[in-house]
Amino acid sequence: MNGLILASLFLPMLGFLLILASAPNEHRIARISLWTARLMGSCVLTLLATWSAYGFPNHEFVWFDLYARGDYHFPILFYLDVVGATYLFCAWAIFAIIVRYCRVYLHRESGYKRFFLTIFGFSFGLNLVILSGSIDMLFAGWEIVGVCSFLLIAFYRHRPQPVRNALRAYTIYRFCDVGLLLGAWMSHLLFHESQHFSELANLFDHAAMPPAGYASLLFLSWLIVIAASGKSAQFPFCFWLPRAMEGPTPSSAIFYGALSIHLGVFLLLRTMPIWSYHYVSRLVVLAIGLLTIVVASLSEKTQSNIKGQIAYASITQVGFMFVELAFGLEPLVLMHFLGNAFLRCYQLLVSPSIVAHLLRVEGSVDTDFVIKPSAMRDRLPYSIRDTLPGVLQNTLYVFALQEGNLERLVRMSLWDPLKAIGSRANAVRPAIKYLVLFSVLALIPVSKLQQSVDPAYLSMPVSLAMVLATLGAFSQNRNPLRVWHAIALSCLLAGAAVWMMTPEAAPDVLLFASGIVPSWLLGIFVLKRLLRNEDFAAMPFRYRALAETQPGWSLLLFLSFLGLVGFPITPAFLGEDLLLAHATNQHPWFALPITIAFVVNGIAAARVFVRLCMGRPAEVRPLET
Repeated sequence: MNGLILASLFLPMLGFLLILASAPNEHRIARISLWTARLMGSCVLTLLATWSAYGFPNHEFVWFDLYARGDYHFPILFYLDVVGATYLFCAWAIFAIIVRYCRVYLHRESGYKRFFLTIFGFSFGLNLVILSGSIDMLFAGWEIVGVCSFLLIAFYRHRPQPVRNALRAYTIYRFCDVGLLLGAWMSHLLFHESQHFSELANLFDHAAMPPAGYASLLFLSWLIVIAASGKSAQFPFCFWLPRAMEGPTPSSAIFYGALSIHLGVFLLLRTMPIWSYHYVSRLVVLAIGLLTIVVASLSEKTQSNIKGQIAYASITQVGFMFVELAFGLEPLVLMHFLGNAFLRCYQLLVSPSIVAHLLRVEGSVDTDFVIKPSAMRDRLPYSIRDTLPGVLQNTLYVFALQEGNLERLVRMSLWDPLKAIGSRANAVRPAIKYLVLFSVLALIPVSKLQQSVDPAYLSMPVSLAMVLATLGAFSQNRNPLRVWHAIALSCLLAGAAVWMMTPEAAPDVLLFASGIVPSWLLGIFVLKRLLRNEDFAAMPFRYRALAETQPGWSLLLFLSFLGLVGFPITPAFLGEDLLLAHATNQHPWFALPITIAFVVNGIAAARVFVRLCMGRPAEVRPLET
């Protein structure tokens, strides 16, 4: 069974590599995709049959330790239970449908190969999330799914609106990473070696002796609920999902109609022993679900496109799943998930045909063609049809049309304060910046030479400089090189602060730097090459379309971006977890600033990549006469 778990996980990666190595030939890519999906299906079905033959056990498989030093271990482990089996079967079935559908749907599309590469990367990340045995493993798959989602929303990169919406969705994903990063840190802090999903339920067997205090469990539950709400587009993050429908219809079906939107539900199912221990966190999940149902149901009625209506319908159903989870109805949630996933996938896949059919019908008649849906209101008695006052009806209509102003609320409460602080930091004269930087760097050797001063106090200015560098990169709009320098400086200051607080963490800090520094140097080299003939400061908000004009250099910039933000392809991903583990064992206060730095750095780097590599070439370079 362990071999089948590995085969089910890595077959999408094999398909990704085969497509990457093949020529951009549609027939060859289609054959590779189809046969990989078939092999994956045979492995998944055989795995589930074997698992059922053993009596549906909760099976944990530890493959090897990716990194072990002292008390820290990062095991590569997998876990299969009823929840994982349900999600794994649904993920394969919908993935196989999408692969077969796209072989024809994307015929002669210029990004044919790019789409299949991204969809196979998504499948690998999704299987990693489903089969993960700990929060650390789940976070790795979570990052892969987020980046693939970002790329697929911006698939039509010639149009500015999909690019903007891709960055908007990625911003919400990165904010969710705050909850997962801090949740992984707290699981290490509270449960030590017992943070495996297979062991969580056993920790809470004795209600009189919980494994941690009430406040700690409540804070950890809050972090988990934030991550789940953002990923599943629940209140107050409902606004990003309809905008994510800018990508191709098949990607909308597999991501936002069927699978990706249910990952928040999956996270709550996996961590249910933690957040369901106290009634307060259950009430929070219940309130989020109910608010989402109200807002999404109203907003759906005012959507002017079919994909937006399906998006809000899916959000509403996930809100019902949150309510069911709050009441502890896990089997009902799994059945609800299967029904909603397949239904939304079907609706999105047939939506182009429905629109085309209605347009043909409209064009074939001489009179006006108006679709009159059979509303429930028409079946009610006349006396109770219009019971709401006209003013209230208009108010609800405007509220639904503006989607509750949730996007503005999130922007004003989360991003605008960070941008304001970063703008003030960028407005400081360069001489003062360098003076402050050299003063902060001077504290590092002082902390090693002066033993009478607590290193924690000396690391505080370094931590503050780390946050200011991050916010400066976040608010910098006119110089991509400064953004890249500021992100690298923030990461290196994070490593320096950890080394000052915990001297024995030096090897782990070097491991983290071994992923950051090469990515930073590669990015600087590529940026100087790309910006050699560009005046970026003159028009900072224009999309340069360098992915079309210079695809090789754009790919290198993308790899640099992934390495710089701690994507799980470099040691920086493992280093982030190591820094959090080392620092917070001695000084838990450091968890929040270092997490904010890592998350906001990713948003700043993604914005640089989007503005340089996306767009239409004809709009960037004038035609030669």
